[in-house]
Amino acid sequence: MTIRKLTIALATGASMMLGAAAAQAADIVDTAAGAGSFNTLVAAVKAAGLVDTLKGDGPFTVFAPTDAAFDKLPAGTLEDLLKPENKDKLVQILTYHVVPGKVMSSDIAGKMTAAKTVEGSEVKINATSGVMIDNAKVTQADIAADNGVIHVIDAVILPQN
Repeated sequence: MTIRKLTIALATGASMMLGAAAAQAADIVDTAAGAGSFNTLVAAVKAAGLVDTLKGDGPFTVFAPTDAAFDKLPAGTLEDLLKPENKDKLVQILTYHVVPGKVMSSDIAGKMTAAKTVEGSEVKINATSGVMIDNAKVTQADIAADNGVIHVIDAVILPQN
């Protein structure tokens, strides 16, 4: 192998390794945005001004409703929440989906418990047969991000106040 071919091979290999590292080093917002099934959640996080927070150091555990979960809300609910005058309510709902720290499914397996959310109240967790977060079912668990973990849920959960 010539020096030129060796240099190109090494450069290509290093580039591929950097690309793989960059793909693994995505924060919660970028991981959700890249998944393709959280467009509504990402739009809501932007409207609520929470992007910088969820791109922060964390760690965070996010119970992420899919686009289909948002579609289950009563007609007009999401549109109303996205209005600037309803930003405080949107922030309250979104931060109810976030728990400080990194909670993996193995940490709660077989347990019934509760966790304090960033919003301030507690979310009920039932991991005795599958995993339920309040009335939402976890459909996919343990999606790693560099600043926490995402658990996909099939419904939007709402604080009880």
